[in-house]
Amino acid sequence: MVSKEVTTLLQQVCDKILEQEGGESKSDRAKQAQGLKLLIEGYLQNGDRIHPNNNATYSMEQFNFSNLTEAASYARRGSNSAVLKRLEYHCSHPLLQDGNVLVDMPGIDAPVKKDAELTYRKIEDAETSAVVCVLKPASAGDMTTEETELMEKMRANPSIRDRVFYVFNRIDQTWYNAQLRQRLDNLIQTQFRDSNRIYKTSGLLGFYGSQIKHHTSGRDRYGLDSLFAESVKSLGGEEETPQFVSEFNNYCANSKKLTRTNFLVTVNGYDTPNENYTRILSEWGTPLIDQLITDSGIEDFRTAITRYLTEEKRPQLFSNLADDLQPLCITLKKYYLDKYREIDSQPREIEAMKLQELIKLSHDLQEVGQEFSKHIAEEINKITVNADSLFEEDFQKLKAKMVSRLDELLQTFSVKNAYSRATFTHPRNSTAPLLAVLVEALYYLANELEDVLVEESKALVNRFCQRLLDRVRQSDYYRKLYRLLGNDGGIETQLQQMEEKLSHALVSEAKTECDRYVRESPRFYDEGTFSIYQFRQTLQQTSQGYDYESMIQAEPAIRQLLKLDFEPKVSTTIRKNFRQTINQTLKTQLLPMTEKQSDDILQQYDKARAYLEQNLEQEAAEKIAKNVRQQGDIKQKIEQFNQAVSGINACLQVMKLYEHQLPLIVTSDFSILPSSVEVKEEKLDQGDDDEIDYLN
Repeated sequence: MVSKEVTTLLQQVCDKILEQEGGESKSDRAKQAQGLKLLIEGYLQNGDRIHPNNNATYSMEQFNFSNLTEAASYARRGSNSAVLKRLEYHCSHPLLQDGNVLVDMPGIDAPVKKDAELTYRKIEDAETSAVVCVLKPASAGDMTTEETELMEKMRANPSIRDRVFYVFNRIDQTWYNAQLRQRLDNLIQTQFRDSNRIYKTSGLLGFYGSQIKHHTSGRDRYGLDSLFAESVKSLGGEEETPQFVSEFNNYCANSKKLTRTNFLVTVNGYDTPNENYTRILSEWGTPLIDQLITDSGIEDFRTAITRYLTEEKRPQLFSNLADDLQPLCITLKKYYLDKYREIDSQPREIEAMKLQELIKLSHDLQEVGQEFSKHIAEEINKITVNADSLFEEDFQKLKAKMVSRLDELLQTFSVKNAYSRATFTHPRNSTAPLLAVLVEALYYLANELEDVLVEESKALVNRFCQRLLDRVRQSDYYRKLYRLLGNDGGIETQLQQMEEKLSHALVSEAKTECDRYVRESPRFYDEGTFSIYQFRQTLQQTSQGYDYESMIQAEPAIRQLLKLDFEPKVSTTIRKNFRQTINQTLKTQLLPMTEKQSDDILQQYDKARAYLEQNLEQEAAEKIAKNVRQQGDIKQKIEQFNQAVSGINACLQVMKLYEHQLPLIVTSDFSILPSSVEVKEEKLDQGDDDEIDYLN
């Protein structure tokens, strides 16, 4: 939440800008300052309704509004509207029955730049059917900068230009000002010559004229006591004159719109505007109001926008909808017919169904074996391309253990123990050369690292095989095999045995890999390398004497020498050699096993047939019942499909869009379906191909 100090400071800055600019309408900077000021006021006034993170939605009842007038008053441009993102008004109108949505945008001259950008996006949106652009030149004489910019954008985009209705509102201002009328006519002729959707209206006279015609009478003084009651409130005993009443009287007296009509209307100077208004309407009534509405231009605009939406846009929308639905309907029709034919081709008798299942048995067993082989091959390939995240985690653990164990061995390496083993091996000598100490160290480090690599390889294989077994158990082919055989056909046993084989194979590879550590690196003694330099320095240090102490003093140098030799070896193992060894071992061990197991599953045909016959009658009955239900469901869906398509086609026919008709599923589409199916068993011998003859 924004603190009160911050909002107060922002308000002061806004007031200062407005004062410097000379008012809200003097510059864009002033408009922005006024917009920010209203936003802050709205924020403070509606703080209890604003959610800190999400937009909050409220109904009229939650604001205690009893009618739309109160709601409109609250949302009128100002502090409240500054914090409103969207208002939703619901009304019943024929133009809305097709799904049209009326959107009142902030306007291209909105003080908040984001509001203007929102308006432009809506105008350019492909989903926008029509744009009603209300312009001001009828009252102002010239177009504003924002209106000119809008015109330029529309001219550059024909798809926008063709759906825009230009409405010059407040046209009644030109009735009393010839110069203003001439400027407007000239503007239309020069700037709007490419458009035929130009309308001159007086929204004030047209709207209130319609309201008075349908909702008032002499009893309420033609709206003075109802429609205009708020603006008529007397001050000091004299009634105020609503704006509409003033413009109505002006229309009757000065507009010259009634000069060639039968209306002989007089406006008396000795009567108040409200008295003239009520007298004129009591004398001339509805015909005069109809003439006013006609002169206001709103009926011409209403007729034009209605014709556009119903006769131009509505057929276009329906044809576009039909074109979009055409491929979907074709796909659905094909899907429903294929499913219906598939089910209709199934046997309807239990014995025939049992026979069909037995004939399929050999194929099903073969399919299970192939899916098992394919599954294992995919699992191995994922490991080969480093796509198995869990296996990668396990291998990273192996690498980390090797690195950490090497560091530990180098830190704890004891020259004393290596020297002792060297002298113990040669009892006739009381001293040992540096090379002998290094030899003992090489054997010691190689063997210790071998232990780590062996144990981690076993753990890697164990976790991999356990995951593989779990994934096999969760597969569809595994469940299908249990249904056919009553067991897994020996898959689990094979995988368990394979774990032991893989473990032996990788242990052997790990021992071979670490056995090579005993040999010095190929370039260890190359001239110009740091390792040969370190070796010579160590040799000079150990050659200072022949006793045990000279060797002990060189222990740090010996450790450094061993580090230079072993770190590259271990790095090569864990980053290059051993991963490829693992991948190859998995391939050479697992893939032949899956081939053999797949063949073993197929060889269990007799067991599968005996097991399947025990439960086949019940399964066959259930499958027949299921087919009947599915066929009924498909028929119901076909009826729903035809009902929906028929409704759309009816609309298209009314609009004479016959070329856009959507396809129905008719009786003739089912004529190619077989009326009956006979299943004939030709071959049931194990290993032979099975055949099903469908006879009409």
